[in-house]
Amino acid sequence: MKKNESGGLVYSTGHGRMCPACGKPVAACLCGQKLPAPAGDGIVRVGRQTKGRKGKGVTVITGLPLSEAELKALAKELKARSGAGGAVKEGVIEIQGDHRDWVLEELRGRGWKAKPIG
Repeated sequence: MKKNESGGLVYSTGHGRMCPACGKPVAACLCGQKLPAPAGDGIVRVGRQTKGRKGKGVTVITGLPLSEAELKALAKELKARSGAGGAVKEGVIEIQGDHRDWVLEELRGRGWKAKPIG
């Protein structure tokens, strides 16, 4: 086995070359492939949740018909504009704080049918 400087596996005698991003064999790597968008009803929902966050609220955006990479890029733009942190978890964008109003306007401006929940 060979490892690169950051400790990631580069080559395995059992599998050959390994993808540095996901750690899977290059033949089974899905990093560069575009995955199909998740199915849904076409409505983007924007809400606020506090459950499991010790009372701290986050703005939650669900139902976006985007791939994981596109979700991360959109989340990065929204976090930068809001000046807050956040994450993408299981196809859901979470932005720290209550930013529902301008997130709705932003998504509608981009052409998505968005509605508030909760």
